[in-house]
Amino acid sequence: MVVDDDPAILEVTQLVLERSHEISVKPVSSSREALEILQKSSFDAIVLDYDLPEINGIEFLKIIRGKGDVTPVIIFTGVGREHAAIAALNNGANFFLKKSENTEMPFVELQQMIRHAVDQRFMGKANGLSRKIVFDLINFSLDAEFAIDPDGKVLAWNTAMEQLTGVSSQALLDKGNFAYAEPFFGNRQKMLIDMVFTSDDSLRKARYMVISKEKNGPVVAVTRAKKADGTEWTLWMKALPIFDNHREFIAAACIVRDVTSTFKDVSIGEEESAGVLSLSSAAPNKVGSSVGGGSIDRIRGKATAQYKEGVNLYARNLNYRGAIEAFDKALEIDEKLPHVWNDRGICCRMLGDYDEALKSFLRAVELAPGNVEILYELGETLEKIGVMQMNNKYLEAAVETFKMVVNFLPNNKDSWNHLGVCFKELGRSEESKFYFDRARDINLLKKDSPIPRKRNEYL
Repeated sequence: MVVDDDPAILEVTQLVLERSHEISVKPVSSSREALEILQKSSFDAIVLDYDLPEINGIEFLKIIRGKGDVTPVIIFTGVGREHAAIAALNNGANFFLKKSENTEMPFVELQQMIRHAVDQRFMGKANGLSRKIVFDLINFSLDAEFAIDPDGKVLAWNTAMEQLTGVSSQALLDKGNFAYAEPFFGNRQKMLIDMVFTSDDSLRKARYMVISKEKNGPVVAVTRAKKADGTEWTLWMKALPIFDNHREFIAAACIVRDVTSTFKDVSIGEEESAGVLSLSSAAPNKVGSSVGGGSIDRIRGKATAQYKEGVNLYARNLNYRGAIEAFDKALEIDEKLPHVWNDRGICCRMLGDYDEALKSFLRAVELAPGNVEILYELGETLEKIGVMQMNNKYLEAAVETFKMVVNFLPNNKDSWNHLGVCFKELGRSEESKFYFDRARDINLLKKDSPIPRKRNEYL
């Protein structure tokens, strides 16, 4: 594609370049028209005039590079524009060529530049090829997601992220100096995406509760943040480094979810070194007393025995009240047993006591935030409350919870199906279809990953 507002230049450029029968030229007379064409078509190279009306060559270049377009660009302009060369190359141009009174010689050079740029691109060496791949991956994601380059500049900020934060991608693309943190924290600061290679202790000091972390892999954490308007929210984040095929670090990506409704009774401790979640009033008053003296092993053994009794009572005999009594005895011995809180919540839910069930599940989540069984049961409870009360807040909280489950178990059919139900109840039929289809595909391919159940160890 050749972009120039001079009809004579367009005509002679097309004539000369197509003379070899190796190049096909699309002449375009304005930058706006060129941008519209690029939304529907792709080219092996773009020859771009510098002095274009409305949107000049450098601005055009910034726009397409900001969108992740890595098509080789050759800036073609008049003499005496040395400053333009620097600006062009700094903004991602591959070559810079001056026009002159001698029309033949520059076109010979132009042909050589086009061939060289195209050869580089097909060899996978085009400037910004990795950037394009990252940009496409982020924008393909249904989650609110963004990415930064090794220098901390925003590579991509997708539509879901725009909806979550109210900040457009145009406002942040290529911005550095932690500008991307402002929509979440109300100020510029390091956030999880900047700490993908940081130790767990440093993350905790930064007030992140680490759920899971892999070496040179994803780190999942929850934190409390305050927006610029002063309102607080709880954020679930998954950040991961991205490497090319040479194991060079090329970018970091981050998924962000608003889980305020899910963790509405959960707050982050004030101690700088704590970095853990604590409940203000989630635990029932009659349990959770301090453990007295004696052997830790003996205490744990008594608590486990009570848990086993409760499991048998509700799973085999459907005696939910008796099971709750057994679970409460286990929690009086050791109140930091997430699986006991979880099964207690199940029994409360079976008895129709959804408030008490929700408290138990939230306590379990506090103790084991990365446990998929607990998250799944919490999601089911939030969904049931949302459907019964026709309350979208509970349904939205259920959506965020089930999304966390499929993040850990991407082939869990039931979670995808629950997501479909929640979106259907929210009146978002198109989105619900996507999740129902995903559940159906997993079932057809027989790749279901069921939820692991702690109680099955004792049954």
